[in-house]
Amino acid sequence: MLIRFSALVRLLLLAALAVAAQPVMALEKVTLQLKHAHQFQFAGYYAAQELGYYRDAGLDVRIVEGADGNAPERDVISGKAEYGTGSSSLLLARLAGKPVVVLGVIFQHSPYALAMRQTGADPDLRRIIGKRVMIGSLTDDLGNADELLAYLTKEGIPPASLLRVEHSFNPEDLVNGKVDAMAIYTTNEPDTFDRLGFPYDIYSPRAVGIDFYGDNLFTSEQEIANHPARVAAFRAASMRGWQWAMSHQEETADLILNKYSRRADRQHLLYEARQMVPLVQPVLVEIGYMNPERWQHIADVYAGLGLLPKHAAFDGFMYQVGDPRANLAWLYRVVGVAVLALVCGAAIHFSLLARERKRALEAIRQGEQRFRTMFESSPLGIALIDSITYEYRDINLRYQEIVGRTQEELRALHWLDVGHPDDVAHIKAQMALLTARQLSNFKATSRLFRPDGAVAWIDVSVTAIDAAPGSHPLHLCMIEDVTAQKQSEQLIWQQANFDTLTQLPNRRMFLDRLAHDMLKSQRDGSRVALLFIDLDHFKEVNDTLGHQQGDVLLVDAARRISACVRKSDTVARLGGDEFTVILTELEEPERVERVAQAIIDRLLQPFALGQEQAFVSASIGITLYPDDAIDVDDLLKHADQAMYAAKGAGRNRFSYFTPTLQVAALNRMRLTNDLRGALKGEQFELYFQPIVHLASGAIHKAEALIRWNHPQRGVVSPLEFIPLAEASGLIVDIGAWVFRESARWVQLWRHEVYADFQVSLNQSPLEFQREGASYAEWLAHLRALALPGQSLVVEITEGLLLDASSAVSDRLLQLRDAGIQVALDDFGTGYSSLSYLKKFDIDYLKIDRSFTRNLAPDSSDMALSEAIIVMAHKLDLKVIAEGVETPEQRALLAAAGCDYGQGYLFAKPMPVAQFDRFLRDNGYPVC
Repeated sequence: MLIRFSALVRLLLLAALAVAAQPVMALEKVTLQLKHAHQFQFAGYYAAQELGYYRDAGLDVRIVEGADGNAPERDVISGKAEYGTGSSSLLLARLAGKPVVVLGVIFQHSPYALAMRQTGADPDLRRIIGKRVMIGSLTDDLGNADELLAYLTKEGIPPASLLRVEHSFNPEDLVNGKVDAMAIYTTNEPDTFDRLGFPYDIYSPRAVGIDFYGDNLFTSEQEIANHPARVAAFRAASMRGWQWAMSHQEETADLILNKYSRRADRQHLLYEARQMVPLVQPVLVEIGYMNPERWQHIADVYAGLGLLPKHAAFDGFMYQVGDPRANLAWLYRVVGVAVLALVCGAAIHFSLLARERKRALEAIRQGEQRFRTMFESSPLGIALIDSITYEYRDINLRYQEIVGRTQEELRALHWLDVGHPDDVAHIKAQMALLTARQLSNFKATSRLFRPDGAVAWIDVSVTAIDAAPGSHPLHLCMIEDVTAQKQSEQLIWQQANFDTLTQLPNRRMFLDRLAHDMLKSQRDGSRVALLFIDLDHFKEVNDTLGHQQGDVLLVDAARRISACVRKSDTVARLGGDEFTVILTELEEPERVERVAQAIIDRLLQPFALGQEQAFVSASIGITLYPDDAIDVDDLLKHADQAMYAAKGAGRNRFSYFTPTLQVAALNRMRLTNDLRGALKGEQFELYFQPIVHLASGAIHKAEALIRWNHPQRGVVSPLEFIPLAEASGLIVDIGAWVFRESARWVQLWRHEVYADFQVSLNQSPLEFQREGASYAEWLAHLRALALPGQSLVVEITEGLLLDASSAVSDRLLQLRDAGIQVALDDFGTGYSSLSYLKKFDIDYLKIDRSFTRNLAPDSSDMALSEAIIVMAHKLDLKVIAEGVETPEQRALLAAAGCDYGQGYLFAKPMPVAQFDRFLRDNGYPVC
């Protein structure tokens, strides 16, 4: 008998060797159709492909991206693909007669949710009613929109109340306001929102107990019937790939970037991976596991939507792992081996049983070891906790690292002992619902204290665990350290809402608070005052001491202004040297004036800037809500107008807004608009006033003066329109026109009247100081007219000499090199010093009319005029006296040695044609 058994074993070995000697069969080609573009959402399939799990199963798998969510269902049913990924709407397809079969569930909880812009108030889903919403496709079946529409229906929001638009799958459509809400994947779009700094609220169907499966692997009945072994092999290799991908997230992210897609960066792929962990639950649930009761729950939700009849049966929809039907082909192939095994079965029966039992025990041991490895190496902190006593039952290493305590220290504590008191109450309330089985899980963002006193932010996910009968219930707590993310969010929020220099609210925060205070004022019937503050003479501090010292002054000014108001009031910096103050809950108007005057007094005190002291003052405009305006823009505009009125009244004061200021501002705006067309409409005209040589009485020079002949207003004074031209930038084009016209006439008069005749041009500081300014065009034009530079005199103000910048010096040197002379206008009324006159090339000083007007023998004005004349001659400068109106004034000036006179005594400014006749008729000398 023993000899026969040995022969039989040898026969079996020979048969096995014969089979092994057969050629290796070619891999079977199959297609897996994804429902979206490549991303971490399909990580398990990439892992199975790249690690050779499919190849080991005898399969050559082609993984195809999806153009839309319905592509997998279409292609699998049509036979274009053997396998696909789909949502829980596969149940609808099955009960509609389509032969789809779910092989396994990847996401135990669906990632689908709704996102809306955060408003600052408590989240309220009903805000969606009547709004533009992107939920699923408008042309295909419900598909991915079904569970969201079921959620809205359960919340009392009928789909008909929404304005649905076609889904673009572009998160920026929500950010930019093209839509008011959109369906999202919680593993995907929130990362984009966070990077853009977009505040959002997420609404999940799970909040009302609608808990669908997500990303299900499926095939067709035909594939199972024709290739049962291939189906089993494909499923097993896929699930093996998913186990690897979820426990090797960083390697999987690199694999996707290298082999599949770079649409998303590595940071986003890892974000997806982290968000998928609580949805896939790889530590708690075997990937691919599905529960008939959950599918029944999903069917009941569909029935509530009217999409399925109640108690609908879905037999054959769930693939049965190890189903005998899936092994029939293999049974037929091994019939011969089975018959042979029956012959020797009696001999090896007990041996096989022992071996099988050993293998089962080893499988259990390996499963436990795999679970423990995943538990310990999980990127999330995981702890098993007694739901009644809050004692720790098990803790992984990552949990200890996040909390900053050893396992021994944690076991001596209770769960939540190190939590922030402001957050613990909310978590305990959620735990009460969990223990009462009103919730199966919940999420929260919380703070905890580390041993060194530092506060850490964590995302908490808590899930109830079934416990043995008679024992305490347990829950699984998974935590993720999001401290860096919270700090980054706080920094972004701080930079977006506060001025980086003064740490005051910036324009954005100021406008938000002003709108909030106006709404509160409407409710309680109080008033709000808005103060617009501009620092006087701040530019001089920047120009003389530098921008760094200017910043020091601004910081101190912010501190002084803040000290004048209550903590409930708002002080903001809009930019530059402009500040605003919002005074709320005004019971007495006098308080506004007290605060404004206190700010003025504090800012008048000297500012210590290193070794120097600086002095500024403040001009404040005040407007009241709702007395002066009822919207933010008008309030700001009125406060700005009042501030300019304070500046115009002499600075260092406050001014209330009045309707008269609004009328004046409107007139300035209209006049500025008219000014833009004046040059093209040839509305400007040059006037000339003679400058007389006092010793000889000859007219050697004339000053060119511009006049504006407005079609409706008549002649507009330069005092009225020149400031508008400077503010609008039109002064540059107007100055160029004055130069060209002056050059044309001085060419004529030098040729026909007097060979050394000069014309003086007034130049605005804005023209002189503008970036990139140059006299190159002037000089080219003079060369074209064959005019020397000495034919022109440029008149500038004393204030320009205060600007010691190289640009001012360079332009003065350019004028000197070209032979164009420079006159210092209104001398004696500004801040010039002898050092400026010595440093810069000045040819003429023009004594201001304020000195000339009151000239009398032995008067102080006469003494000052004589001093100016003597000083100028010592510096080789000529002197022109303005405002000469009487023969007595002319005689006094001539006796003092003044070189030239200009004023009504000689002639008023006159149009160019009249001046031309005047110049020719009077000849030389003119007295």
